[in-house]
Amino acid sequence: MIVLGIDPGTRTAGFGVVETSGRGGRTERALDYGSIDLPADLDHTLRLQRIYERIIELVDRHHPDEVAVEVPFLGHNVQSMRKLVRVEATVMLAAMHRQIPVAQYAPAEVKKSVTGKGRATKDQVWFMIRALLGTTDDRGRDASDALAVALAHARRTQAGPAASGGAPKDWAAFIKANPGRVR
Repeated sequence: MIVLGIDPGTRTAGFGVVETSGRGGRTERALDYGSIDLPADLDHTLRLQRIYERIIELVDRHHPDEVAVEVPFLGHNVQSMRKLVRVEATVMLAAMHRQIPVAQYAPAEVKKSVTGKGRATKDQVWFMIRALLGTTDDRGRDASDALAVALAHARRTQAGPAASGGAPKDWAAFIKANPGRVR
């Protein structure tokens, strides 16, 4: 499975392409990663256009099975949040334009999947990404965050929601997953 992960940003948007295979003898490797850097003086709508074009290029080059996007967390600056949401929507639109499914993840969920802690720092995420994917070239924390988004999605998809901490859908699924807890 190939996943394109995106860490949206209005000035710098990180991207990471991860390939995984197998369940038991799982292999995980980074195919590509970096950032989409945008000039500060560029109009916001033109930034969105460049992000859209770059996502289309990445999709056409790597042919991912799915795209995963980190959802912006709520901040105090409403205008900044609005711009981040527009970037997220632009990424989703580019993926949908190529008919690729899109998944969204909260930052804490991504961090927990990769480091075991939902409040991990960017440096801790980068350390774990290096260890898990064998990346040695530091292309910025936005790029490592995007690799973490892609890896978290690939792991969740391959393991299924129950294996990644998702709640059972109904009582029958709970009983099947927890036979020792039912009397």
